[in-house]
Amino acid sequence: MIRAATVDDIRDIRAMIRELAAYERAADQARATDEQLHDALFGAHPAAHALVAEDDTTGDTVGYALWFPRFSTWTGTRGMHLEDLYVRPHARGGGHGKALLAALAGLCLRHGYERFEWWVLDWNDPAIGFYKALGAELLDEWTVCRLSGEPLVGLAALAPAPEAGRTG
Repeated sequence: MIRAATVDDIRDIRAMIRELAAYERAADQARATDEQLHDALFGAHPAAHALVAEDDTTGDTVGYALWFPRFSTWTGTRGMHLEDLYVRPHARGGGHGKALLAALAGLCLRHGYERFEWWVLDWNDPAIGFYKALGAELLDEWTVCRLSGEPLVGLAALAPAPEAGRTG
């Protein structure tokens, strides 16, 4: 069963985020707290949304998908960015990942989103095969760029001071 995440799912989602980070060889980078996830998913201005997959027999949470809207200047429409898709190892092969992606694709169509995009690590052959089997196009001409830590602080230091009363 796939359903929208609730506040009661935060602990399970946080645990699965850490499991995903460990699988992606970056366990030390998964630092989000329950409070941060609560604010991001259920605060006054949610930054993201989540679905959870439950085992039909036990009712246990076995997976999640976390996404947020994005905007394309080329199409002039919103789209969906899937930040995380994770199914616990013991539940893989049971259709939960496909069901989560199908639910997200349905949300895209209902909201008029023209694009549904996500990243996959180039060494994650099982995921790549799974996505290709669904018809996903892998865009290998694009490279993800990231600024964080000292480089982000250094670049921000070059910005002029914001004008009073202006945001952005």
